[in-house]
Formats: sequence, structure tokens, C-alpha cells
Amino acid sequence: MVTPAPGILLIAEPFLKDPNFMRTVVFLSEHTEEGSMGFVINKRIAQTLDELMDGFDNYPIPVYYGGPVQMDTIHFLHQYPNEIPGSVEVMKGIYWGGDFAVLRELIKKDEIDFDKVRFFIGYSGWGDGQLNRELEEKSWLTAAATPKLVFHEQPDDIWKDSLKHMGAEYEIMINFPIDPSLN
Repeated sequence: MVTPAPGILLIAEPFLKDPNFMRTVVFLSEHTEEGSMGFVINKRIAQTLDELMDGFDNYPIPVYYGGPVQMDTIHFLHQYPNEIPGSVEVMKGIYWGGDFAVLRELIKKDEIDFDKVRFFIGYSGWGDGQLNRELEEKSWLTAAATPKLVFHEQPDDIWKDSLKHMGAEYEIMINFPIDPSLN
């Protein structure tokens, strides 16, 4: 387990019942004493970007549920630091935000590989000390993120692959039932 920081994954423990975070993986984009912020990277929503925003006609780009905070906002992670000004480097190879108008134009010019960008509606946020309390309660496992996990080709496999990434002692959790009382 690693200390929370930007670029760390929060992996929901197998029995976490909160419907917002059951079997999710959150990529932390910000972590300070005042609070933390990140995005659930393994839950797609039913709508695509063109259904949620003007200016993306004919671009049915997947959108992910970033978390329950400010569900009226769109955020993005990407691997285009030179092309999208204003991006913040979260960790080597992963950038957060930047000039959305430039990104939209790059998409329209077919200059973006959609395997290197992820859009999120809302975000996951924790106030002062809240994440530390949840970690003490063992609600989350922590691991260093990799671009391969954040931009995974099969989002439904991210939770399992994150546990595998942590090593054999955690990999066994993949087969734990959601509700052990039903076993």
C-alpha cells in the first residue's frame, strides 16, 4: 500500500457497499491537506460525449462516471501535454485538463487517439481528513497508477487488473463475492 498522492489509485475493497464506489478504481489527480480529488476510471455511463455536449456531433466518445460530486461538470485525463495547453501533469504520462476548446478542435481534425483521452462527468472528492479516515477504515487499497491501467482498453477489467498489479496477495480478492453472507 502506498500513501495517497496525485497519481495513486484508490481501489475499492471487495466488500465496499457504497453504490458510488462499489468495485471501483479512483485515479487521484489531487491530494493536499485540505482534501483530495480524483476520477472513477472503470465506470462508463450510458451517454456519450456528443449526447452531453454541443460541438461533438458524430463523435460518440465514451464518458465515465468520475464520481458523485458536481455531476454537471466534464473533466478529462489525457496523454497530450504538448498539444493541449494548460494541462496539469498528474504523473509521468498522465495529464489532467487543459484548454477544452483546443481539445475539441483536435478531435474534429481526427488528431486524437481516443485510447489516450478519458472524459468524466463529475468527480470524486474528499474533504480535510476524510480520505485518511476511509483508508484507516480499510475502505480502499492504494497502488501506484500506470497509464496502462488509467487508459485501459477494457474498463470493466480495471478493478481486477489493479488488484493483480498489487501482487499475488491481493489478486485473490478478485474472486471474493460482493456479499459474503450470500455464500
